[in-house]
Parts: sequence; C-alpha cells; structure tokens
Amino acid sequence: MASLAQETETPTVGRRAVIYRMVTPEHVCPSGLKALHLLRRHGLTVEDHPLRSRAETDAFKAEQGVATTPQIWIDGIRIGGHDDLRRHLGLAVHDPKALTYRPVIAIFGMALALALAWAGAWAGQGPS
Repeated sequence: MASLAQETETPTVGRRAVIYRMVTPEHVCPSGLKALHLLRRHGLTVEDHPLRSRAETDAFKAEQGVATTPQIWIDGIRIGGHDDLRRHLGLAVHDPKALTYRPVIAIFGMALALALAWAGAWAGQGPS
C-alpha cells in the first residue's frame, strides 16, 4: 500500500474520480461543490453523482457506512470527504473552528493609521 506522501506526488492528470454529493432543491452541499472544483482543477475526469433528495442521501450514507457527503473515489480507491481529498492532493485543510486574529489586527492597524494621519496633520499646523 502506498503512503500518503507517495500518493500526493502521483500526477492526477488522466485519472478518474467518482463523487457522490448532495444536490437537492433545498440545499446544494458547499463541500461537494468545492470537492468537484478541486477534482476538475487537478485534471481528473469526474463522474458526478448528485444525490437529489434527503432520503437518497441518507440511503447512500447508510449503504457506505459514512456520516457525511460528499464522498470521493479516485481510480476506485475511496478517498473520503472534502477534507480527505485536500489531504490526498497535498493541500492544507482549513479548520473552520480555528481562531483567527486577522479582524483584530485589521482594526488596530486602521486605528494606528488614522492616529498617525491625524498626528501628522496636527504636526504641520504649529503655533501662529
């Protein structure tokens, strides 16, 4: 069995992928859309199987013994969901629950820029 490192170095062009993803009138799975885009962007030929109802999705998950969709296979080997696909392709997996300080840094950066601009405007006015 090949290691993950060996699999991620394998070119994906010319390979076949199969994806099962939820596409109902009420909901289109965003992870399914992202996975479909990643597969195509990496040059895989994609066989897309949209699951068109909640009952069809639940039946698929029960049959496969999985908790979520999408589910992806590449060249007949089950990869898993969107995050598993990212790992398989050697891409970083973003943790949506991870804390980020970007908004705080942006606010303090803007406050600093405004303070410096205001101080610079006052510095040029000197006593009359």
